Amino acid sequence: MSIINDQLDFSTVANVFLAHGSMQSPAFLDGRLCAELGLHDLSAEGWLEEVCLSLNVEQPENREDADVLLGWRRQTLDALSAAELNFEPLLPDELFSLSERAQGLKEWTQGFLEVVNEVDGETYENWSSPLKEALEDLGQLSAIDVDIADDPENENDLFALTEHARMAAMLLYTEQHPGEPQVEQVDNESGDTAGGEDEMPSALH
Repeated sequence: MSIINDQLDFSTVANVFLAHGSMQSPAFLDGRLCAELGLHDLSAEGWLEEVCLSLNVEQPENREDADVLLGWRRQTLDALSAAELNFEPLLPDELFSLSERAQGLKEWTQGFLEVVNEVDGETYENWSSPLKEALEDLGQLSAIDVDIADDPENENDLFALTEHARMAAMLLYTEQHPGEPQVEQVDNESGDTAGGEDEMPSALH
């Protein structure tokens, strides 16, 4: 499989996990990946080692699977650093039930916060108020009820919650990488801010 022109999705990565005997969702590791790229500039070698450790294997079974796992990191890094602000977490899509999608978002949030919570107090205090508020919202999101019905109201709520996770990841990356992307320029043109002022839905119904 060529990962040069193809956009990796959740199912593609999940299939690689299955090929290595793992039933776990990629969402948790994607949350960790996003936080690690923002905080530590995680290398390709470091990421592959982390994924293999999670899958309980020494290395990917073949070159194609390795390309997918490395392409996952590259795709995420490219999106986080792009001026278009088109980053999206790697989560179950509309082919999955709302309950499965909510579970994926919950796991992504837990992985993201697992990394963020390792930073020291001084680093945290230097972060902006919008970033701190976004991380506080994620703390609530990590405990959402995932046993939900497939209805339009829940789907709208889940979309809004996913947007909070997306913005938190971009805020973290842009604060740690000033000028990459040029968020201020993009915001001024659109009239929006990276932090946003929308309130997070209190719960899924």
